[in-house]
Amino acid sequence: MSPSSGRAPLAPGFVNGGVSFWYRAGGRPGPGPRLPGPRTADVCVVGAGYTGLWTAYYLKRARPDLRIVVLEREFAGFGASGRNGGWVLGEIAGDRQRYAARHGRPAAIALQRAMFGAVDEVVRVAAEEGIDADLVKGGVLHVARNAAQRARLAAMVDEARRWGWADDDLVPLPATERDDRLRVEGATGAAWSPHCARVQPAALARGLAAVVRGLGVRIYEGTPVVRINPRRGGAASAVTPYGTVTAGYVLRATEGFTAGMPGHRRDWLPMNSSMIVTTPLPAVTWKSIGWERRELLGDMAHYYMYAQRTADDRIAFGGRGRPYRYGSRVDDGGRTDPGTVGALWTMLTAMFPAVADEAQVDHAWSGVLGVPRDWCSTVVLDRAAGLGHAGGYTGHGVAAANLAGRTLRDLVLGEDTALTALPWVDRGVRRWEPEPLRWLGVHAMYALYRAADARESATGAAGTSALARLADRITGH
Repeated sequence: MSPSSGRAPLAPGFVNGGVSFWYRAGGRPGPGPRLPGPRTADVCVVGAGYTGLWTAYYLKRARPDLRIVVLEREFAGFGASGRNGGWVLGEIAGDRQRYAARHGRPAAIALQRAMFGAVDEVVRVAAEEGIDADLVKGGVLHVARNAAQRARLAAMVDEARRWGWADDDLVPLPATERDDRLRVEGATGAAWSPHCARVQPAALARGLAAVVRGLGVRIYEGTPVVRINPRRGGAASAVTPYGTVTAGYVLRATEGFTAGMPGHRRDWLPMNSSMIVTTPLPAVTWKSIGWERRELLGDMAHYYMYAQRTADDRIAFGGRGRPYRYGSRVDDGGRTDPGTVGALWTMLTAMFPAVADEAQVDHAWSGVLGVPRDWCSTVVLDRAAGLGHAGGYTGHGVAAANLAGRTLRDLVLGEDTALTALPWVDRGVRRWEPEPLRWLGVHAMYALYRAADARESATGAAGTSALARLADRITGH
């Protein structure tokens, strides 16, 4: 099937949704024990994704005597933690200039360095705790495929240098080295950074949940939290249909599902992202493509893609699909519309034409990530109220959640550390506009990005399309 057909060939047994492909091997887990009744804890975490699990892990490692309860509506790793593209990416989760505007340039640089370190920390803990999650630190390859993208790639390298990145933090690659690593059709430029690792997302979530349980943390699944209350009589609380957990601190770690919490509908926008994964590719195809070092792959388009070579020799390939559903609704079963599946297949086979004749789409799924109005992540603890939260990672959550978990640990324990001084701590962000402005703005942004990409490819112009600049102004991206 030709890359331009817009129709994806589906493998026998093709699965759409079912949370994600990452659960195919072990099967979708059912929820564990639900909350059996009222409980008292030192810390209650709402949400058993990466943020919640890392927070519980680091708190329990620092203070084994702490009574920690984690409440999860579905099962640990059900949300973005079990559906993402498998990038443990060390790039800043937000706009460095916005952090610097409030806290100064050194603070923004410190946050970036902490994000670099988070990649190694995830790899270290997984090895130390015996979590087998297909982690390979092969770095990330950013590829340009037309003149405008190549200009943005050069600008990205220059900007990184201005913000203190060393030469080996982001390395422009000559064509020979680029093609030696990975042969992308139509590539005109590339840069590689070592600060990224491939991961099997669900395996990391499952493994981390098992470690946390082994440390004595109580994880109650199938337990939706319907309300979070600030301190009254010395304790905050999380209310569920099965009982209330009262605790010294209640920490919300709900990321893309935050809009479903009462009072938080406009805090973070649930941005939808979709993925497909191919059937395993034969050795002859991999020989023509390369990808032996297992780098993560992204491009410099406005409507960007992200991909990895999986441990079992498939290509997992993602993009925005339908980016936002009216009223901040989420399709939490992961089902993806056929048009998005076809669009992702077209993008994949345009980059790797050999795949069109050798593979089919085996699984498609979608998930949501949290996007604050200024596109900058936050870690917050209100001591007086006994409430905290972290998230809004704008797609960089696999590494950022680890850093956030360590930061929440220090905040809860009242420690003054380098992490608590980072500029995302206690950062206030204004809320998103009410509907229909929210829906109109997001869909206008991505329509303009698609049009800008098409125009840049068609004209060959070296400058970024004015349509993309307009999209950035509409939403503050």
